[in-house]
Amino acid sequence: MSLTVLVPGPLTTVQDLGRPGLAAQGIGRSGAADRAAAALANRLLGNRLDDAVLEVTAGGLAVRADAGVWVALTGARCPGAPYAAPTWLGPGQELRLGAPVRGLRSYLAVRGGIAVPPVLGSRSTDLLSGLGPPVVAAGDVLPVGRASGAWSPVDQAPVAEPVAGELVVAVRPGPRADWFTDDAHRALGTTAWEVTGESNRVGLRLAGPSLERCRDGELASEGMARGALQVPPSGQPVLFLADHPVTGGYPVIGYVAEADVDGCAQLSPGQAVRFRR
Repeated sequence: MSLTVLVPGPLTTVQDLGRPGLAAQGIGRSGAADRAAAALANRLLGNRLDDAVLEVTAGGLAVRADAGVWVALTGARCPGAPYAAPTWLGPGQELRLGAPVRGLRSYLAVRGGIAVPPVLGSRSTDLLSGLGPPVVAAGDVLPVGRASGAWSPVDQAPVAEPVAGELVVAVRPGPRADWFTDDAHRALGTTAWEVTGESNRVGLRLAGPSLERCRDGELASEGMARGALQVPPSGQPVLFLADHPVTGGYPVIGYVAEADVDGCAQLSPGQAVRFRR
């Protein structure tokens, strides 16, 4: 079984749970930017949680089923496909996703998983390191694995869609919080930070007041993690997402709670995020 890609949209990649545990070798985890949405798509089809799915950024994907397959779409709802429900695509039938009304990233799972060859134990495309399968392109034929799990008893998941307006997330002090002035900490917790168009799977670049340091000099590189709020010399924070670097030399003022990072991955340029301490 396979899916043929007719139109890839602005950016479509293959993603699973990533490559955890390899940071000491300089290899980031990568994986789905919105882990909860990817996991839900797999659960709806009775897949393993580490089966690979398609992460579709800003819609626009069109695929054709070369044999009959079950699919499920989660994350950002796109016109053209039922949402959060198993859907049958017959042989030769096409699925075309429009642009999402809210949210940025949609997850298209296939029963049996996308079975491209793994790299270092994962089928995830890491845009920063270049590891994993290439970005999905028109004409690609994506193999589908053999289903082995039992079907979920749920035929539709009543899940909340991504936030359309301002998102409020929890943030904890980072390891270098003492590098910043009291005014910087107040600004971090009171500003509606705008997501800029330079954002990607590596991280959200945020625009707002400059977060001023109270210390001079620079750090030696130290480990980074998903959810870190790193502040470069510009004073404009960067919130690291799935393809973040393994190390970084700019101070981390805070960490977004793990449960909230998925929602941050759904923010589009122009949306705002607030950090609740």
